[in-house]
Amino acid sequence: MHHQPTYAEVTQAPVWFLCGSYRGSSGSSSVWFPVRFLCGSCAMRLVWWCVCVVLLVCLMSVCSEDDPEGSCPVRLKAVGGCRLEDNDCSVTLGLPKLTLTLPRQWVQLERGLKELQSLRSAVAQLQRCCGGARGGRAPDQAQHDQPGEAHSPGDTPQTPPLAEMQQKLSRVTTSLRNARVQISVLQGQVGQLTNQSAHFLEAAAAASRFHNATCSTHCPSHSAPQFMVVPRDCSEYSLLGQRSDGIYKVTPDPRNGTFSVWCDMESYGGGWTVIQRRLNGSVSFNRSWAEYKRGFGDPRAELWLGNDLLHLLTKAKDMVLRIDLEDVDGVREYAKYERFYVANELLRYRLSVSGYSGSAGDALHFSKHFNHDQKFFSTPDRDNDMYPSGNCGAYYSSGWWFDACMSANLNGKYYHKRYQGVRNGIFWGTWANLTREYYPTSYRQAFRTVKMMIRPKNYAP
Repeated sequence: MHHQPTYAEVTQAPVWFLCGSYRGSSGSSSVWFPVRFLCGSCAMRLVWWCVCVVLLVCLMSVCSEDDPEGSCPVRLKAVGGCRLEDNDCSVTLGLPKLTLTLPRQWVQLERGLKELQSLRSAVAQLQRCCGGARGGRAPDQAQHDQPGEAHSPGDTPQTPPLAEMQQKLSRVTTSLRNARVQISVLQGQVGQLTNQSAHFLEAAAAASRFHNATCSTHCPSHSAPQFMVVPRDCSEYSLLGQRSDGIYKVTPDPRNGTFSVWCDMESYGGGWTVIQRRLNGSVSFNRSWAEYKRGFGDPRAELWLGNDLLHLLTKAKDMVLRIDLEDVDGVREYAKYERFYVANELLRYRLSVSGYSGSAGDALHFSKHFNHDQKFFSTPDRDNDMYPSGNCGAYYSSGWWFDACMSANLNGKYYHKRYQGVRNGIFWGTWANLTREYYPTSYRQAFRTVKMMIRPKNYAP
């Protein structure tokens, strides 16, 4: 027997729809669409939301049985001869046919929805990032007009996020560059402190050895400690009271041992460490890179102290360079530089020299194309000069801080008198009367003696 649903069944039981007629859950064997769908995956929920919208639209257009036939797609009809106004009246609900086409691959649909959600999250994060790049404001926050200025909506000034980020990157790069310079300065100071500490430790150890060697087995326990100072250069011997020229042992860096040097204790206040000397041509200066590295000659006569030792001496203290020259005519001049430094072998013993004074002229800074400052050391077998077509060291048969090629070369060949041909002898480009040597057939100036020596800048005799 066909059962007519009551009002309570309509409002409480699960609702099923089929081709415009309503039935309760206990009714028919036909295929129905359930309205109760609060379960399933996200994709199912999306489909049922669409169903709900359709049903809502349909219910909003419900008509009573008194309306003309065909004027309403959805109709309510009383059953059993009662009226719709009665609370206990049974009704039927007429709906148009409802056709839904659902996708077959529910998993792909759900995956697509998840990817869409991820994309929305990424876009939101990018908007927040761009908002922060514009000065910490939200991306959708409008800029305010300045007082007294009128702007149309299309003319509102906005700072491009990319330009703002480039400005910030530029400021950070500048800060890092300044920090790098400060770090280099601090590293240099730390290195000096380390050298001084090592020097004092070595002095203390030497003093301890000296004390133990001179003390007998019955040394008094209350005797004052004795110290032996290990000088780093000739100036410290001068401060200790030494006033005679001669060979002395110095230790500019205890980690690199002690070596012998010639100390000039009588000239110009004393305390000079001789690093190069030419006297009579007894020593050839046409040497290899390795020989210039370790030094050659005799400290009592002609010598090159050695590039490694030059680096140790000039690294330990700020050094002054003095060059004394005498030509074969007996003319004597000098050049003095307030700063002299030789880098290590890794930097090819690069020369740093400045602060000229004297009477011989500044041949080390002769011109733009002949400037020996900040130049690398070259030898006949190691080309580090600025001349693109050859090796200045090989052409002039010596090792020196060549440019392209030179306005000074104190390690050139020793000539006892004036000579002709290639200017491969000892040369100082600002020497007097060099204008007479313009032509290749002219006689070149020759030098009788040359001496290069250094001492600390803060030395006070």
